[in-house]
Amino acid sequence: MRVSSSPKRTGTSELGIRWCGKSRSRYNWSGESCRKYRAKRSLYEHLETQRKSIEDTQPDAILVIGAEHFANFFMNNMPTFCIGASDKYYGPIEDPDWLKIPPVVIPGNANLSLSIIEKILHHVDVSYAEEWKFDHGIMVPLHFLTPNYKLPVVPVNINCQGPPLSPLHRVWSFGEALRVVCDSLEERIAIIGTGGISHWPATPDSGKINETWDRRFLDQLTRQRKDELLSYTDSEVYKNAGQGGFEIRTLIATAAAAKGPGKIEFYTADLPIFAVGCTVLSFSLES
Repeated sequence: MRVSSSPKRTGTSELGIRWCGKSRSRYNWSGESCRKYRAKRSLYEHLETQRKSIEDTQPDAILVIGAEHFANFFMNNMPTFCIGASDKYYGPIEDPDWLKIPPVVIPGNANLSLSIIEKILHHVDVSYAEEWKFDHGIMVPLHFLTPNYKLPVVPVNINCQGPPLSPLHRVWSFGEALRVVCDSLEERIAIIGTGGISHWPATPDSGKINETWDRRFLDQLTRQRKDELLSYTDSEVYKNAGQGGFEIRTLIATAAAAKGPGKIEFYTADLPIFAVGCTVLSFSLES
């Protein structure tokens, strides 16, 4: 069900009770609360628009480039790049009552995954996993973009959690290799990049968002400013965007795969419940 991003009425009654949203129910909310409410509705609308856009391309499978959070890989086994190779996956690994996403079996395609892995090894080294439990990093976008879980998913993980991390030029090469491989397949593959920009999870600064940094990075990303994107250092990212900012690797790989310019459909720093700036953007494909 689509949700309008523009409330029909936002004003103040004679009693000083603010109208917020589409309905005429009364809420004694502050202006800040209304702003967050509208931002959330707008985010959901843009995700719904992106879901329909993906559906219109009629993909045979979805390849999700994400960064998992020690759910499957830990410091005793931390692959730089990993691709799932199973006919089914499970998620979410978190408490479903907390994440608000019920447990589900997500279809995969082991043969397709193995074909991708075999082809990409001619370009970059990757690991593979035949067992994978999805955490919020993959489950949340799938929940909004493929809510019926009908399409097979090929999960791709880039280590963004446990240093040493892959240099950004290697991440770019990985994204380019994914594009080469996907173009060589008979199947139509939709590539989704999911990851955080500035955020400080599990620290005293959790909830902090550096909107200025976010917007500068997103501008460089959508304009395919390769040299600028690859010039970020981990120390700079950690200082200005937190350890969560290391997840820009997933977005850089996606940009490299797309080759074409991107368009920011939506951005907000007004949803602190997510503890990260929320972005919806799309890329044009170029050969």
